[in-house]
Amino acid sequence: MFTGLVETIGRISDVRVESPGVRLTVVAGDVAADGPLTAPLGASICVSGCCLSVVAVDGPSLTFQLGPETLARTTLGGLVPGAGVNLERSLRLSDRLGGHLVTGHVDGLGRLLSRDESGGWVTCVFSAPRALLRQMASKGSVAIDGISLTLVDVEAERFSVALIPHTLAVTTLGALAVGGSVNLETDLVAKYVARWLEGAP
Repeated sequence: MFTGLVETIGRISDVRVESPGVRLTVVAGDVAADGPLTAPLGASICVSGCCLSVVAVDGPSLTFQLGPETLARTTLGGLVPGAGVNLERSLRLSDRLGGHLVTGHVDGLGRLLSRDESGGWVTCVFSAPRALLRQMASKGSVAIDGISLTLVDVEAERFSVALIPHTLAVTTLGALAVGGSVNLETDLVAKYVARWLEGAP
């Protein structure tokens, strides 16, 4: 479980095919080695919204293995060396929940339709699958590439979020170009409410 508060931007240093998956190495800085908080083998790390398990630690670098399901359903399959990723270690029960409950299980992909900049702030409009939009509400929460954000407007085929300068500076959304794809995770509570309303057993 995560909060959606990004700790650092990591950089992909190696992408190696391990059929049927991929071995991904990320220079993670303090997320990999921060005194007593060093990430152990098997630790869960949120990598741009996707919960991955650490399979190797080498100084500031963490290595993960991505299976076919992850490659097919997230943006991680398109990463190349030098690309940035948002990183967050898993939540401890004693931590403050500054964002919202994020599982790291990507629900689907969105695409940046537009960026409207005003005084250092940026309003971003994203497309999303209709099934996910039904789980969103204005002033509710959504995780975009692992970042906890407040929804501004939700329409039939799109939604918007307002990004403050700090978010733009410390996450990958600052460099996201129009047309770029992102990992989306809707609010955990919204999922259960939607399921209940469907009346499914």
